[in-house]
Amino acid sequence: MNFLIVSPFSLLAYETSKIDFEVIEEYPHILKCDAACHKVKNITLAKKHRTTRPECQQCHVGISTRPISPFSSPEKVFLSRNSTIMIKPQSKFSLPVTKTYSTSHTLTANADVRVREGAPKDTVSMALIPGGKFIMGSNERWDDEAPEYIESVNKFYIDRYEVTNAEYEKFTYGTKREEPYHWPNGKIPRGKKNHPVIYVSWHDASEYCKWRGKRLPTEQEWEKSARGDSGNIYPWGNTWATNKSNHPYKGSTGTEPVGSYPNGKSPYGLYDMSGNVWEWVDSFYLPHPGNNINRGEYGMDKRVLKGGSWFDCLSYGCGLSAPTFNRSFFTPEVKNNSFGFRCAKSP
Repeated sequence: MNFLIVSPFSLLAYETSKIDFEVIEEYPHILKCDAACHKVKNITLAKKHRTTRPECQQCHVGISTRPISPFSSPEKVFLSRNSTIMIKPQSKFSLPVTKTYSTSHTLTANADVRVREGAPKDTVSMALIPGGKFIMGSNERWDDEAPEYIESVNKFYIDRYEVTNAEYEKFTYGTKREEPYHWPNGKIPRGKKNHPVIYVSWHDASEYCKWRGKRLPTEQEWEKSARGDSGNIYPWGNTWATNKSNHPYKGSTGTEPVGSYPNGKSPYGLYDMSGNVWEWVDSFYLPHPGNNINRGEYGMDKRVLKGGSWFDCLSYGCGLSAPTFNRSFFTPEVKNNSFGFRCAKSP
């Protein structure tokens, strides 16, 4: 087994807290393990090795046989005691409280894309997502994504594409709302009309959707749209692929036109549900039902973003790209070059 030596000084680059160092002292092997499960592209191989190789079993103290996302980093991820859940980096104002969860829900295979013939004119560019139960959350990675549980939503429509600069320009023109600050003289940058709009706050996104007679999707609606009925890890399935989204691993330096990765569509035919831009949703950053881990960041002053982006935000604990259960959060006034959105609508 190969080992990677990580000094405490290198951990400072990841904003390691005092709490993290306490966990490091208890589980020093986590920072040294260089087994297959810590390789980005080997999630399938990891499933096998974690249950068959003694060295992997020893490394993953307390972990169940469930697969871990390839976006875990040995410098950033720490096991909670006697738990299948990993502790997401905490703010200096919060202390981790660990708890063991056990769930074993399974659902049927993904449904095909729902696009109704004769759908209302304002929903022709949207997919109809059927109501019902689906798998939400995960026990495989960060603590705020846990526990995995069965959620239910009513049927709804959701945009198949992220809102583009060209679409948002119509909104700013029609409402006299301020254009994104990076548009030169209030005009879309050359060649970017079909790119997702960025530098929009949650408030901007919500107002745009209302202007279109729509609304932002809830986190639950967004996640069902991304992972389908069978609870996909990624929109396209359960195996990581480098050519199905706009993500940092391929050296991305910015957004790409919406719909650039048709082979990365979700089970319901939605594009860019992983990568390109993080998407604002109409949900507060609160723990999932059954999650009693105390995080100082939780609160109704923050909104959730889903889907990951082109940008490497691992230093913030959100991962290099996005499994469908990935969550990020910011206060609603924040604008960023990797934040965008799509709209939803009730029938």
